Amino acid sequence: MSEAISLTPPLSTDDVERLKIGDLVSFTGVIYTARDAAHKRLVELVDKGEELPFDIEGAVIYYVGPTPARPGEAIGSAGPTTSYRMDPYAPKLIELGLKGMIGKGNRGDGVLEAMDKHKAVYFTATGGAAALISRWITSCEVIAYEDLGAEAVHRLEVKDFQVVVANDCHGGDLFSEGIEKYRKD
Repeated sequence: MSEAISLTPPLSTDDVERLKIGDLVSFTGVIYTARDAAHKRLVELVDKGEELPFDIEGAVIYYVGPTPARPGEAIGSAGPTTSYRMDPYAPKLIELGLKGMIGKGNRGDGVLEAMDKHKAVYFTATGGAAALISRWITSCEVIAYEDLGAEAVHRLEVKDFQVVVANDCHGGDLFSEGIEKYRKD
């Protein structure tokens, strides 16, 4: 496997455009968490013309509902959740400047079209590795929707957070191309 590309959010369009499917990326800096209930509220804020609880421009959102931290740890288990549940909301956030999303599983056509048009990227994190992933998170703070518990919006500080580019802004799709690569005629 090739060496990881180191990135520090917020991401620029140049950062996104240089990424290709299969690239290993290592994030150090701030990323945010949000799942479907939080995404719904974020889009409702936008529709009302209100400000989001964090700067969406160049942001990376990790689709995770972390478990509570044990004493002395920043966070509990923090494995990715299935991304398609965010598909009804992601295009609007991408249009507003969201540059990266981290989760697991395929994305719908509307998300892929928004990624192409607005230059965003979808990363996949390894499911089943929640305890390992939590070691890359150095701090965790709820910044919005505390009533949602684990699904609240969190501000995470991460160091060497490893992900793989699953969908790039050039139309590359690791899921379909990966399957095709190993398909027998």
